[in-house]
Amino acid sequence: MTWRYTGTNDKSDAEVNRLGHFHIHPSFKLEDMLGFSCSRESKRLDRYLQDRTNPLREEFGWRQSTVKIRLPKERLAWPSEKDAPELEVPGVYHRSITSIIRSTFENDIAKTFHMTPFSEYWKVSDTKTVQVFSEAYSSPAMLDAYAEINTLPREPDDDLERVLAPLMMWSDATHLASFGDASLWPFYLYFGNQSKYTRGKPTSFACHHVAYIPSLPNNLQEIYVDIFGEATTDQVHTFLKRELIQAIWKMLLDGDFMHAYEYGIVIHCSDGITRRVFPRFFSYSADYPEKFLLATIKFLGEFLCPRCLVKKSNVPNMGTKLDMEHRETMQRVDNKQRQHRIEEARKLIFRKGASVDGASVKALLNAESYVPIRNAFSVQLSPFDFNMFMMFVIDLLHEFELGVWKAVFIHLLRILFAKGGTAIQDLNKRYRMIPTFGRGTIRRFHTNASAMKRLAARDFEDLLQVN
Repeated sequence: MTWRYTGTNDKSDAEVNRLGHFHIHPSFKLEDMLGFSCSRESKRLDRYLQDRTNPLREEFGWRQSTVKIRLPKERLAWPSEKDAPELEVPGVYHRSITSIIRSTFENDIAKTFHMTPFSEYWKVSDTKTVQVFSEAYSSPAMLDAYAEINTLPREPDDDLERVLAPLMMWSDATHLASFGDASLWPFYLYFGNQSKYTRGKPTSFACHHVAYIPSLPNNLQEIYVDIFGEATTDQVHTFLKRELIQAIWKMLLDGDFMHAYEYGIVIHCSDGITRRVFPRFFSYSADYPEKFLLATIKFLGEFLCPRCLVKKSNVPNMGTKLDMEHRETMQRVDNKQRQHRIEEARKLIFRKGASVDGASVKALLNAESYVPIRNAFSVQLSPFDFNMFMMFVIDLLHEFELGVWKAVFIHLLRILFAKGGTAIQDLNKRYRMIPTFGRGTIRRFHTNASAMKRLAARDFEDLLQVN
């Protein structure tokens, strides 16, 4: 307890308990602590991790790769896009998606997976039954995908059970420091076979990191000047950023994954049953600045939604019956016409020297707010009738808690400030009077809630729950 109450105040009761468990572990030896230096041991661990023979690198299959993207230049044409200069972007750390699927289904955690999807219903009365939408494995989308893989042709000797590996992708670029420009952009996935209550627990280790995405090279301008004699425009820089993210996803959707997508992976699962597992993209969750990169649409364009073709001018109608009808009847579709327009636009850029955001390119793509970028999901998965726009789901954290609700809360605070008197002080007092509830359901509020200092999404969620 002396250690608990000395030094920093960041040591929780759980950390003290963990320290006690280490002391009674059979591998713990008191003599090993003589002359202990955390700095020295950290350096030894770093040297060990840099050694390619250590099991941590090989076991989890991390690889470092380089991707290449083509450099456009206005008023400069080439016989074909393949003849344009290339930009190499190194430092893409990634894992094989198929190896993640295999290792997960072979792990004991797969014993808790729901291999067969089902529908849930609540019998309200003898005359009324309501379908319950709760888990991914009880959703209509997963039921449809399960039916689809089981209608695929079989080899004569193939009698294995066919199951889904519904991939729920996430990505979120993160700033790592309060000062400086250190950042990280991870891609990670969860499996829809697993309960959301398990996925929500950090201790379940349900999150599987897929890749860490680098930024464009710091010396991009120098490289561009060396090749073309002048710096990039803002439009070219945005074009290259979009190309980079799609090039990385094209690399992740490699030959092994595409073979697994079409024919499945034969896995001896942890419950002793051998199954043929088919990966399917179930959802992709990201904030809007990342969604427009992934969906290859214009940022806040005339048709700003990655899922439908509702105009920006009709956004105020959100929530009305007509708006809901438009979302169903005006969905984006990754069809041959869209893909053809993208290819024609790229021909104008690389074979005619058109600007990446010029009038001729806009004439082809502005009708539905597309950009001249080949989408990796479209290129790889459209032959299997996969409409990649439908996987971009609503992100409650970024789009509601840190988006709509935060904006509404700020507006309400402005009204209270305009009213004057003690309105703001009364609001802060009421928040302070609210007790905590559950384990993290509602945390203790800050002394000055209206200041909104260093609030995370969970804090805005709490502010909303008690309103």
